[in-house]
Amino acid sequence: MKKILNEEEEISLKKNAAKISVFSNSSLILMKFAAGFLTGSFSIISEAIHSMSDLLASLIAFFAIKKASKPADKDHSFGHGKYEDFSGLIEGLLIICAAIYIVYESAAKIIRSQYSEISTDLAIYVMLFSVIVNIFVSKHLFETAKKTGSIALFADAEHLRTDIYTSAGVMLGLVLIKLTNFHILDPLIALFVAALILQAGLSICKKTVANLLDTSLSATEEQDIINTVNSVDEDKEFRICKLKTRRSGARENIELTLCVDENMTVQKSHTICNKIESALTEKIGKIDTLIHIEPMCPNCEKEASKEKLKI
Repeated sequence: MKKILNEEEEISLKKNAAKISVFSNSSLILMKFAAGFLTGSFSIISEAIHSMSDLLASLIAFFAIKKASKPADKDHSFGHGKYEDFSGLIEGLLIICAAIYIVYESAAKIIRSQYSEISTDLAIYVMLFSVIVNIFVSKHLFETAKKTGSIALFADAEHLRTDIYTSAGVMLGLVLIKLTNFHILDPLIALFVAALILQAGLSICKKTVANLLDTSLSATEEQDIINTVNSVDEDKEFRICKLKTRRSGARENIELTLCVDENMTVQKSHTICNKIESALTEKIGKIDTLIHIEPMCPNCEKEASKEKLKI
């Protein structure tokens, strides 16, 4: 059974994870820039730029989590969850900008043959250390994002996972440069880094834009909701006529229209709604549910079929 965290535990987990990410990214940025300038490797400098975008993303995630954790108020009656989605979009755009810059600089070096001798030993050790650190930090962020449903932490973890691949690629390239003495490999490796960064940035933007535009949950998620609601209806007292879903930050918004017997009492329909909300909370976790009750009519089955719901 999925453990439901209380609000205080959830906020604490998210803030601590964001702090760890900020600290690790800050340390790696300093190491990579130092190693890049000392060794003359643009591929390591490109990795430092990547890590700098990760640091900005981590800071954005930290402040977005603080803002999104505020309760609903007069001006934001549906809460502040969209702040996390918006921060994820900014993070994705930052990564895309970093990728474009690296492509520009790398291409210029290749065209002008502006690659120089590289001292690879220090560079290889720095990249190896970066890979090890980011494996542990990204694993922690993914676990925390899964527990709390935080899109900001998920985006941050995606950044670091990309950083693992890029750091490993840079390290492998540096080993090849050491073995072959082909220094043109350095800007070529930087282009490889940029391609991976760009892919991650576009993926994050796609996910966050979908949430900002109130895109429905996936067909699998909606079917899980329908199955959970129907599991409450042991006595066949209602029929699902409409289902609307969306995601706001870490929360799922669910709107249900149920058709019931026209003679059902208000108390009975209220009891059914409470059972449905409890079942959905137990199954999914953080949700905001709105249930509308209507009298059963011959058109209900037709409407349900139109909505393509399995009832």
